[in-house]
Amino acid sequence: MSLPSTSSSISQKEYDVFLSFRGEDTRTNFTDHLYKALKRSGIVTFRDDPKLDAGEEIAPELFKAIQQSWCSVIVFSETYAFSSYCMKELAEIVEQKNKGHKVFPIFYNIDPSDLRKQKGKVNEAFAQHEERYKKDRDKIQKWRKALTEVAEIKGWHLHNRYESEFIDDIVKEISAKLCQTYPIHHDDDELVGISLPLEKMYSKIEVGEDNVRIIGICGMGGIGKTTLARVAYNQISPHFEGKGFLADVREVSNNSGLTSLQEQLLSQIFPDEHFKFFNVHKGKTIIRHMLSHKKVLVVLDDVDNLQHLKCLAGKRDWFGLGSRIIVTTRNEHLLRSFPVDDVYMPTTLNHEDALRLFNLKAFHGNTMLNDEFIELSKYVVNYAGGLPLALEVLGSLLCDRDATQWRSAIEKLKRVSNEDILNRLQISFDGLDETEKNIFLDLACFFNSEDKDLIMKVLDGCRSNVY
Repeated sequence: MSLPSTSSSISQKEYDVFLSFRGEDTRTNFTDHLYKALKRSGIVTFRDDPKLDAGEEIAPELFKAIQQSWCSVIVFSETYAFSSYCMKELAEIVEQKNKGHKVFPIFYNIDPSDLRKQKGKVNEAFAQHEERYKKDRDKIQKWRKALTEVAEIKGWHLHNRYESEFIDDIVKEISAKLCQTYPIHHDDDELVGISLPLEKMYSKIEVGEDNVRIIGICGMGGIGKTTLARVAYNQISPHFEGKGFLADVREVSNNSGLTSLQEQLLSQIFPDEHFKFFNVHKGKTIIRHMLSHKKVLVVLDDVDNLQHLKCLAGKRDWFGLGSRIIVTTRNEHLLRSFPVDDVYMPTTLNHEDALRLFNLKAFHGNTMLNDEFIELSKYVVNYAGGLPLALEVLGSLLCDRDATQWRSAIEKLKRVSNEDILNRLQISFDGLDETEKNIFLDLACFFNSEDKDLIMKVLDGCRSNVY
């Protein structure tokens, strides 16, 4: 028998966008402005060398760049179809489109219907191609088909708009689409069950919108708040002009003070500069001054005090348009008090994902186990209740032990809780005020094993006194 497989990785593309365009039409104006706008938004974009358009032979490296891009943005201009270089590029893009590659056409001073019906100057272009490639009619037919297929895709049409606004809309939409479907990429297979939480996080973060959004991740200790924030941060950070991840805010603040966190935040975003503040008020002023016109991504991890938020992300106008602040905490009331724009509350792992994670820690990912270990594993997983931290700690504890040692450990688990888990969860208790601690202890002592609905009613009755 075997446990569920742990494999879940998806390959990462080298580029977000491949830009296809006719150099002599748009290289020094529209396409150059579009390219720079994409880069400013952190979108990794491939643009070919200026010299390549002079020759008609397309380099193998260019085909590879198309294949290694998440999408292609095609700038159809007046003479795009005249270039056999562009048509070869377009044919490869359509070939990759059939393999999942995304395609976004831009109609720059050209009517999409001329491309679809291949009339006017487009017809002239193909007349030239047919004359040049008399012995390769199949190639011309392939180009015609590719052009028609892409021209039928809903794209962006300049009409009589200002180019700057037009480009802003394009970049905003591409950025949003990238974040909705961004490949989940990680270095190992240990991020079990993270795909759905990431999708939900991205829907709340809304990368690509111009407003400043503050998103909270709230839940009990060990449920995976930091892991989720870290993966989301790594995934979407290329779409920002600056980024900073402040880990263990509670602990660092207690040990080194809030000014050290303010210095750390700016040092991560401006790595070539040195910062030293003598009080938090000076730090707040400098943060606002330096970040108010910069699109940044900031994660504040393990926040347990409102002052942490006030000193590190005091107001939305501290940050440039499009910035995103992610806060992880165990205290939902803190997030509501700040306030944040939205809150995501992670849940425990389902049984199958819990088995996968435990298997990684206890058996190094080996899924071929004898029946005895299968049954013992199921018991431990049920005991952990889907809590990632508990599964990791218990899996590591039992790793490389024989079945006798497993049974002995399980007997101990029935009597005492694991010290490492308790130590980490103690942090949640210590973060409560005195009234909340008393309520928690009353519930633990007098309502142990009671129905959840009854306990929630008791909590609702206490809420007005707590807050």
